Amino acid sequence: MKTSRLEAFSDGVLAIIITIMVLELKVPHAVELSALKPVLPVLSSYVLSFIYLGIYWNNHHHLFQATEEVSGGILWANLHLLFWLSLFPFTTAWMGENQLAAIPTAVYGFVLLMAAIAYYLLERVIIAKEGRESLVAQAVGKDRKAKLSLLLYFAAIPLAFVISWIAAGLYVFAALLWLIPDPRIEREIEKRYE
Repeated sequence: MKTSRLEAFSDGVLAIIITIMVLELKVPHAVELSALKPVLPVLSSYVLSFIYLGIYWNNHHHLFQATEEVSGGILWANLHLLFWLSLFPFTTAWMGENQLAAIPTAVYGFVLLMAAIAYYLLERVIIAKEGRESLVAQAVGKDRKAKLSLLLYFAAIPLAFVISWIAAGLYVFAALLWLIPDPRIEREIEKRYE
């Protein structure tokens, strides 16, 4: 099976997730800029989660540009990823509305961790299907950035119970690592078709 249906479905799910997140934002009833101050924590957590969803959408798109065809295992691995991403609106709102309280901040990190693991598993299922010489396998390589992100999430979750701002800072730092689209897959595609 070609990848186009999986990509279209995933794009639709991500669009819905972003829509749900933005609907959670409450509009201030006053018109002064100072009216934004109480909603800044919620707005900040929304921006961070929007960036994360953009990162996943971008990397997911590149991943499936390099994938030859889809199997049942790949479909389930993709659904596993979408499940964890679908929890972003809940954890984003919970963390933002409680101004980085320890438990919501740790749960946010847990969801980030599980989404990262799910993406890693999706890559591994694709590589298992397509082989070690596949475009995805060559592009992913040792995946140091992904491993560093996992370490940051693992560190941030318990830190949320000590100083939640440090945990939030680690979440921001992990997002910044991925903000510039990962060029590995594009480079491998270009090499293959030269």
